[in-house]
Amino acid sequence: QVQLVESGGGLVQPGGSLRLSCLASVPAFSYYTMAWYRQTPGKQRELVALITRDGNTDYADSVKGRFTISRDNAKNTAYLQMFSLRPEDTAVYYCNAHRLVFTTPVDFWGQGTQVTVSS
Repeated sequence: QVQLVESGGGLVQPGGSLRLSCLASVPAFSYYTMAWYRQTPGKQRELVALITRDGNTDYADSVKGRFTISRDNAKNTAYLQMFSLRPEDTAVYYCNAHRLVFTTPVDFWGQGTQVTVSS
């Protein structure tokens, strides 16, 4: 059974740091592009960062220079290191695993972890 389990969320003061982890029980983890999305009430889920199977990364403009995505294929885990957190980073953060099987997209999602940035 495929599962993505996020951890590491919580309450942090502005300017603080958190590291999110996503343990993915997917076969052939290294073939997946791993991504972090976030969502606040009433808004669409937005892409925060992604890392491809080749290690290429991309970030939303709002987090560039503050967040770093990484992966450890030996541990089937993706990470999101967040620095200089701001109140507007408050959201539920979701892990996503994505790949193409021939031309068919395959996506798995975690249950989400709450990040709250507040003094």
